[in-house]
Amino acid sequence: MTFAQLRSIATVARLGSVTAAAEALGVSEPAVSAAVAALRRDLGDQLFVRVGSGIRLTPGGERLAAAAAEILGIEDRLRRGVREARGEQGLLRLVVSPAVAEYVSAPLLDAFTRRRPTLEVTQEVAAPEAFPAMLADRRADVALGPAPPPSLDLEVAPFLRYKLVVVAAPGHRLAAAGEVRLRELAGERWLVGPADAELLALFAQQGLSPPDRGAFATEAAAQDATAAGEGVMLAVAHTVVGALRRGSLVRLAVRGTPRDAMWHAATLRGDRCSPVADAMRRFVATAGATQAIVSRPGGVPAGRFRPPVYVTIWTAVEVS
Repeated sequence: MTFAQLRSIATVARLGSVTAAAEALGVSEPAVSAAVAALRRDLGDQLFVRVGSGIRLTPGGERLAAAAAEILGIEDRLRRGVREARGEQGLLRLVVSPAVAEYVSAPLLDAFTRRRPTLEVTQEVAAPEAFPAMLADRRADVALGPAPPPSLDLEVAPFLRYKLVVVAAPGHRLAAAGEVRLRELAGERWLVGPADAELLALFAQQGLSPPDRGAFATEAAAQDATAAGEGVMLAVAHTVVGALRRGSLVRLAVRGTPRDAMWHAATLRGDRCSPVADAMRRFVATAGATQAIVSRPGGVPAGRFRPPVYVTIWTAVEVS
């Protein structure tokens, strides 16, 4: 019995599918099936049976899945303990929403790692819906972005309140107007970065159908296209301050905006949360972290990102 096998059965049990488990673990379906088959032979139990399009755990499978989750938690703590015994500050695995990756990660990590020069950081960009699963599977220690659904397993803390405003090119037909009803912009093309949940929520709250949208790889690219007159945009207010001052963008006084929003930090609870993850969750709510994020949205001077800090980003976001 191996950790890889236990991780496979725990993930299959949680997601209810071998296919979903393989995708979550980043391995092939045959690899997950082989791990489950080995456990079945070793334990003499089917562990789960297929029911319709899903699965049902056997009583033995339920006990194994629960025990596997606990064992994997112990494994994770042991690995961290060994690293710390060698004098290493360890590994911090982040999962972040696309907007956080673009505007928050670099200045936040720069501020957090100044006193932790040996800390290694990895970062994965994912849709917020994936946060709870990634924390539960210990593929991430801290999730930064919209708040995940309430859970007894997660500790969630708000860390940055921000505002969303509608911006357009200076030559837009409503640039000089007073208050604008959102309905007046319903026929416009709305430009978005990798995620558009806030835009869809704004339209839904005012009883409007989703607008025509053009998606870009980054928020900055969407802002550039907006300045070029290709559409309008619901933008994070503090990231467009410079463009508004320069006059390359103008704010439209749309009813219902500025729209308040909040980013949150989430970790597992109690001793399932590593010390460095707990430190990051607490740090992001400090005034120093907020100042770093707001004063340097999108990055820090290249020389400030020291070699001991490694940030790896996998793009795992579907753009509609």
